[in-house]
Amino acid sequence: MIVNESGGIPNRLFFRLFQTGNILQRQVQNEMGISAVQWAVLGALSREGFEDGTSFNQLKEYLYVSRQNLDGVLKRMERDGHVVRIPDPQDRRARLVVLTESGRTFWNRLQDTIAEFYRQAMQGMSFDDGVSLLHLLKKLQHGLIDVSLESTIPEHTDTENLEAE
Repeated sequence: MIVNESGGIPNRLFFRLFQTGNILQRQVQNEMGISAVQWAVLGALSREGFEDGTSFNQLKEYLYVSRQNLDGVLKRMERDGHVVRIPDPQDRRARLVVLTESGRTFWNRLQDTIAEFYRQAMQGMSFDDGVSLLHLLKKLQHGLIDVSLESTIPEHTDTENLEAE
């Protein structure tokens, strides 16, 4: 992919992703009354095989969110009665995040709203467009995970500070 001085297509693509993420967060909050991260947590914990919960770290890694962000969201969701953190029966020092019955009911009630949200958001796209976008975003995710700039970032040394003084 060719990049010109202003960043070209990659710059525009990453800016559009930034905007899209912000629009998604705002619209989910406005239309459903929950944050996009709460939506993702509910969806993750409602998956088959997660009835007994999952560890905090597994949930954090699955959602690609920071520890601080997830902890704050879980505290709000605990306050609302949607999740609980319980001791892990395999490791009493660890805790599992579990969707409560109230949380499962709330998630189930949201399903029609979520389907309509998806329908409206994707109304300008064909089925093939959606499949292509899904495929391309997955490729971009893998590319992002593999990014390592350590060898291209100039090292900051103490001599630079001395020269500036």
